[in-house]
Amino acid sequence: MQEFPPPPKAAEFNDLIKKRLEEVKNRGGTRETVTVDWNGQPLNVEVIDLPLLGLYYNPATHRIRAQRTHDAKKDMALRAEPWGETGQEYLDELLKAEPADPTRRDPAFDKLKESLKEYGQNDPGLITHQGILVNGNTRAAALNELGAVSMRVGVLPESFTWADINAVELSLQLRKDHRRDYSYINRLLAMEEQASLGRTPEAIAKAFRIQVKTYDQERWILRVVRDQIERSEIGKATLRLVDFEDHQEKLKELHRDFSKLAASDPDRAEALKETRMAAITLGFSKTDVRHIEEGFQEYYLSSVLPPRLVPEVEQEESISVPGLGLSVPGASSRVSAARELNRRVLQAKACVAASETTEEEKRGAQLLQDDVRNAFDKAIDRAGRDARLRKRKQIAPERLMDACAAIELCVGELVKARASHSLDESAFDEAALKLRDSLRQLAQQAGRGSHEPGEGVRWLLEAASLGRD
Repeated sequence: MQEFPPPPKAAEFNDLIKKRLEEVKNRGGTRETVTVDWNGQPLNVEVIDLPLLGLYYNPATHRIRAQRTHDAKKDMALRAEPWGETGQEYLDELLKAEPADPTRRDPAFDKLKESLKEYGQNDPGLITHQGILVNGNTRAAALNELGAVSMRVGVLPESFTWADINAVELSLQLRKDHRRDYSYINRLLAMEEQASLGRTPEAIAKAFRIQVKTYDQERWILRVVRDQIERSEIGKATLRLVDFEDHQEKLKELHRDFSKLAASDPDRAEALKETRMAAITLGFSKTDVRHIEEGFQEYYLSSVLPPRLVPEVEQEESISVPGLGLSVPGASSRVSAARELNRRVLQAKACVAASETTEEEKRGAQLLQDDVRNAFDKAIDRAGRDARLRKRKQIAPERLMDACAAIELCVGELVKARASHSLDESAFDEAALKLRDSLRQLAQQAGRGSHEPGEGVRWLLEAASLGRD
């Protein structure tokens, strides 16, 4: 957790806050307060009006932590001078932007702005004694655009540390009635921060109102995302956390399928993860990514990849474990090939998006992306057709098994009805006739084109023929 020095003129602003608080106290009557959660206890703080020009956006806010990676130069300026004009303008820009694409203005921000314009500020923000906004950063940005001169804010105790500030911001965000959630990656970063402070998985899961297994899933996803970013680096170009904002459901499904497969075949699970992450990076939809299952690489993708994109890899040699005198097998050629292809996709994506790369480098990277995407398109289409064919093959037996289960339930209900003398004999007889007709239709279709029917179909044909006129 990063800590920041006090803003300029923090002492003067602190004096202004103390004067305003004293004025509210001496005025008498009902005083407005806001309640925050601190160390599991409610804390009531006084609300006052303060000039917007004296307030600072919080450089440590969880709301746009991932989005700060959007522009590396501006992020460096923010880290160097968090209260400087460049850093504060960058925060203002990100607070108004879409979480998944900071180059675009967020419609949700404009809705907030319109609400403030029409109804005014309903809920107070929250600041430190130094004028740093702990809660209400986005509202402050909207009020600034509207030309407002002041903002209603609750004032935290003067003794609060950065750890206290972050804890209060997180508790406010996790209230069920909060109007605007953190973006997905920022939520993962908030969990990571809590873990770095020594909190247990059980405590973090409880704070975020999720199960421990969901917390474990989220931490796995963030590790995978960080690994993808690290491997995407080529020169000065690299992917950013914000590039993974829109992939929440795809990443969650990847974790579920990876975990299930890893229990029986870790090698194939790793190849699955690499291949799916390449497809996610290329921007394929959730339904397309689902078709990338075990064996996708061998059965579908390898045959349609251009020869220049087929990785030339061999199985890695065994890896020795230092200090133990043991060796473990290296990655198989299947995993190595998937990792290498994914690395190329990651670096191409980073190269195309980076401002530092030349036009020639961008063209080469874009060509590689297009070629790999076309190959994935063909492979996913074929895998999808095969999946639909398998489903059609399985649906008739599944329907019959459902019918068997229904008949078994019927047997139990029939016994109960006879025991209580409540059976409607006429209705049951009609239902039995309907069953006979349905079995005859099923037998007719099952017997078509089957020169050597199996035992079950033979029985069905014989049963359906009983009682015919």
